[in-house]
Amino acid sequence: MTQADLIVGLQWGDEGKGKIVDHMAQNVDVVCRFAGGHNAGHTIVVDGTKYALHLIPSGVLNDDATNIIGNGVVLSPENLIDKEMKQFDNLEGRLFISDKAHLLLPYHALVDQGKEKLRKKAIGTTGKGIGPAYADKITRVGHRVGELNNIEKLAGKILVYFEENKQLFDAMEITIPTRDELIGDLNHYKVQLAPYIADTTQMVWNYLKEGKRVLLEGAQGTMLDIDHGTYPFVTSSNTVSAGACTGLGLNPKDIGKVTGIAKAYCTRVGNGPFPSEDFGQDGDRMAEVGHEYGTTTGRKRRCGWFDAVAAKHASRLNGCDQIALMKLDVLDGFKEIKVCIAYEVDGKEIDYVPYDLEDVTPVYKSFKGWDMVEGVRDFDALPAEAKDYIKELEMLTETKIGIISTSPDRKDTIIVK
Repeated sequence: MTQADLIVGLQWGDEGKGKIVDHMAQNVDVVCRFAGGHNAGHTIVVDGTKYALHLIPSGVLNDDATNIIGNGVVLSPENLIDKEMKQFDNLEGRLFISDKAHLLLPYHALVDQGKEKLRKKAIGTTGKGIGPAYADKITRVGHRVGELNNIEKLAGKILVYFEENKQLFDAMEITIPTRDELIGDLNHYKVQLAPYIADTTQMVWNYLKEGKRVLLEGAQGTMLDIDHGTYPFVTSSNTVSAGACTGLGLNPKDIGKVTGIAKAYCTRVGNGPFPSEDFGQDGDRMAEVGHEYGTTTGRKRRCGWFDAVAAKHASRLNGCDQIALMKLDVLDGFKEIKVCIAYEVDGKEIDYVPYDLEDVTPVYKSFKGWDMVEGVRDFDALPAEAKDYIKELEMLTETKIGIISTSPDRKDTIIVK
């Protein structure tokens, strides 16, 4: 019996998990996605070719790896079929979808967009329908992927749902499909996805029992977790390491090495508190050099300095054995680099994440910048200033930095010995 290694984001998402999952996936047998929906996005660059993934695990770029979409995911068949699967021509036998994953259907996105417009203070959702799909799951009126096996029965249940929520749909001017339109869509989903639907919980159990190397892939980041993030400006699932257990059918003893992913600076998409956000030229420079635009939405990300308080909190919450520090090269050429080492709240300095981050003031420590680390593949070849920065982050987060990325390319990755 082996244990599954886990990769999880330590910030507000978009940390570069895709590159590290892709990097590690070259040496594993199975890669599993355990939470979120197609609001998440991983951009992976291999030999100059860019791949955009939203639901399919990043292990898809390893021809020998099996890829599993777990029960904790809300799955948009439309997005998966029409956008992602078309990038690949060898998925059968390599991709499996949990029959217990919940379906995210077009009306979920319309409800999401409608509710966001009605809010006095918008959350800043992607409008992809993630929240409404999870809401239906929790209120026990959702529909699971396995139900595609009986289209007539599934269509009947959805039409009853439409009738029960008619006032809501009318208020949002949402046009619901006819029975024939609905059955047509569901049949399309069934035909395309039937070869991939499986009892993935049993599959993962058997893989671990057989001694297979299994890697678990999260979506978004710790500070967007529904319970532990900056609520209500969060996503609708548990993005932390514990979510891997519920999202795949594992128990805590099944989890092995935990790698937390963090950028060498910070970004956030959408609304909500962001203590170390930089509103000046430095923040703009990070956005431009780092190409900080969402893989899923195209929205420009808010940028700021590394928040060591939040990163330490996230590392402890996830039980991280190491941190993979991403996009160190984006800080090339900065004369001064800042790190948030504490928060000031009501005139008092604290070194932990409080209940509400809305009114905290960051306390910074400054570091001397460096010329260039882009493309460096050996720790000893890094500039002294970059090494000092990395060692300071290790001390502040109380976690070893075991991986360093110096460009988007798969090969530009330092494994720290």
